[in-house]
Order: sequence, then structure tokens, then C-alpha cells
Amino acid sequence: MALNLFDQFMSPTHMGVPLMAIALSLPWALIPSPTNRYQTNRLVTLQNWFIKVFTQQLLTPLNREGHKWALILTSLMIFILTLNILGLLPYTFTPTTQLSLNMGFAVPLWLATVIIGLRNQPTAALGHLLPEGTPAPLIPVLIIIETISLFIRPLALGVRLTANLTAGHLLIQLISIATITLLPMMTTVAMLTAILLMLLTLLEVAVAIIQAYVFVLLLSLYLQENV
Repeated sequence: MALNLFDQFMSPTHMGVPLMAIALSLPWALIPSPTNRYQTNRLVTLQNWFIKVFTQQLLTPLNREGHKWALILTSLMIFILTLNILGLLPYTFTPTTQLSLNMGFAVPLWLATVIIGLRNQPTAALGHLLPEGTPAPLIPVLIIIETISLFIRPLALGVRLTANLTAGHLLIQLISIATITLLPMMTTVAMLTAILLMLLTLLEVAVAIIQAYVFVLLLSLYLQENV
């Protein structure tokens, strides 16, 4: 048993060398690449269908200027999704449970959307800080509140992804420890907790997919406001 349940979220090292780089580069090695053949295998066909459907659904609300972000958003979705699912395998590490990594994704992309809005349509971008028809006494207060909410967006993106994955991994850890502890004493109860562990693992797979989609979807909504 680990001395601390949060030890599983520490960046693993081997002989003093951090393994974060390997964990981040592994998803790209697992994704199948298209071939020049007339017919591809089922895995590549399924991957292309998923990318097409996701990109179409993501970019439908955006105008033509926002379509330039198709490659970035789709690649980010596939990358985060693969990292989340690979982290559910035994003896692996989930890099997206690290807040620093998620903030590294969220802050530059959010800042890019803000800079695009200030460059292309500064009046509309600044107009988001003050709703139309606001009474004069409330103008300073609303400007401060909207400015704070604007700067909280990248923090909310990173914390949401980190908190959801961390909570799921902690529940899996706790239930697995309970199953192993109860197995020699109460076998029936241990079997019930094992079934609960399997169901929770399926739920965590769904959470990994949904959180990757929500992360990219919110970025697309921020982009929609500024293009």
C-alpha cells in the first residue's frame, strides 16, 4: 500500500531521469498513419471517420476565420484523449493529472484567442467586458468582474481537466485497495467491490473521453467570441 494516495500522481523517474517525455511522446507512436494504398485497414478508417465527424461538429459554429484552427484543435483533442485513456492502464502514468501540463495547454491557446480578438475586432473584444445597456453606476464593477472572469478562463480549463481525472484515479485506487483488503476476510463483499471497480473503470474511460472533448470545445467557444 502506498504511504500517500497522491504518490501515484507524482512524475515518475528512472535513475533520476523524468519519464514525462516518454509519456507525452507515446500517444503519437500509437496513432496509425494513413498509407498510399487504395484501401486502408479498419483502424485507420475508423480513425479518419472519427476525426472527420469531430472536426465537422467542432467547427460548424465558427466562421471561415476560425476554420484555420482545425488542425490545432483536432490534434489537441486526439492528444489529450490518448493521454487520458493510456493513463488508465496498469503501471502507467497520466500526464494530464498534472496541473502544470494542463495549464501549459490552456494558457497559450486561450491567450492566442484573446490576441486574435484584440487584433481583428478590438471593439467587439473589449465590448465583452461591458454588456450593452448597463446602468452607469454598475459600469466599473461589471468591468472588473468581466475582466476577472476573462483571466480565470485558462485556470478553469486546466483545473477542470486535472480535478476530474485526479478524482477518478483516486476512487479507483481506494476501491482497489478495499477489494484487496476484503478478499481474504469477506470474499462476497470483495467480489461486489470488484464489480464496482470494473464499472468505475468504464465510467473513467467515459470521463477521459468527455473531458478531452470539453477542453477543446471550450477553447473553440473562446475562439468563436474573437473571430
